[in-house]
Amino acid sequence: MSKSEIIRACTAPMSVIFVTGMLPDLQKRYEVVLLSSPGHELDEAEEEYGVRGIRVPMERHISLGHDLVSLCRLVYVFLKEKPAMVHSMTPKAGLLCMIAAWMTRVPVRVHTFTGLVFPTATGLKRKILMLTDRLTCTCATHVIPEGEGVKNDLLNNGITKKPMKVLGYGNVRGIDMVRFDRRPEVMALAQEIRKVDVFTFVFVGRIVRDKGINELCQAMEMLSGIAPVRLLLIGPCENDLDPISQSSKYIIENNPAVEYLGSKYGDDMLACYAAADCFVFPSYREGFPNTVIEAGAMGLPSIVTDINGSREIIIHGENGVIVPPKDADALYKAMWDMIRNKPARDRMAANARKMIASRFEQGFVRKCLMDYYDEILNAYVKSLNE
Repeated sequence: MSKSEIIRACTAPMSVIFVTGMLPDLQKRYEVVLLSSPGHELDEAEEEYGVRGIRVPMERHISLGHDLVSLCRLVYVFLKEKPAMVHSMTPKAGLLCMIAAWMTRVPVRVHTFTGLVFPTATGLKRKILMLTDRLTCTCATHVIPEGEGVKNDLLNNGITKKPMKVLGYGNVRGIDMVRFDRRPEVMALAQEIRKVDVFTFVFVGRIVRDKGINELCQAMEMLSGIAPVRLLLIGPCENDLDPISQSSKYIIENNPAVEYLGSKYGDDMLACYAAADCFVFPSYREGFPNTVIEAGAMGLPSIVTDINGSREIIIHGENGVIVPPKDADALYKAMWDMIRNKPARDRMAANARKMIASRFEQGFVRKCLMDYYDEILNAYVKSLNE
């Protein structure tokens, strides 16, 4: 009997990283095909894992003309491939792939919500975003919220009434606890970054408004006047999509306590975690932020905002601190307390790695997904035989 074909779809090729790590195990059970917009990440996945890739250009934001063309291309792909399952992630791929899969009668249609945009939107934009999420859920046969917070938002806002299942403790990727560790080669790099007698915060993520960068810059302006402190900002700027304020740009460029390092990868990024004393992530909205998991695996206490995902990773007072979103004063006070209260900081740091290992180790997360695949595909096969 031939293996069932599963198409894993995402909008941007950079998002294929959410599935590539588990490809060797998935390919033992299923014929896996990756689908995304064209890009070198998809090319590299094909070469490294021997997986087949399908390229369908998709815009990340609303673009009716381009979206209609993408939808037609997806319909053609699904008619040609006849997969047993299409599993999409990311908003635009979810909307277009679920519609196309429904139109072509793909039997098992799965979408994972890794985060919701509408809770922080207002007016007409919020209504449109809620409508597209409802349409995605309507066309899907199975909906996976990445965490309990996302699940509650979908239910409480009437997006769907379908049964939903959070896999494991949440998170779609899991973390390699061997790689994310204070290995000798990582610590050697960290020594070059570390500054003696200077308390170091680190932020890893996109440098955009929605990640709370404006509030973080305000907090750093207050802190840098009263304590030897610095902030390492790591990640790409997206000035066209969600720009930070001009005052924040000025602080980043002119306050010596704020160091923008751009994007970092591999051990260079891990060294930045290892060189820091605390991770800070004041985002407005998330599904299940991987960087909070990464920081915890590296033994850092975290300061996060009270949002979906972050509050499911951080337990206030045990492995970090939770503050209200969009509140620069609360963020400043939490950062100042983290500097001053060394016993509490050390206790949270000691808990951080073991709490991540117990819930988000990648082998456990991957097993949860593959068990779910087996469950829903076996149910489909059983229905055919009845």
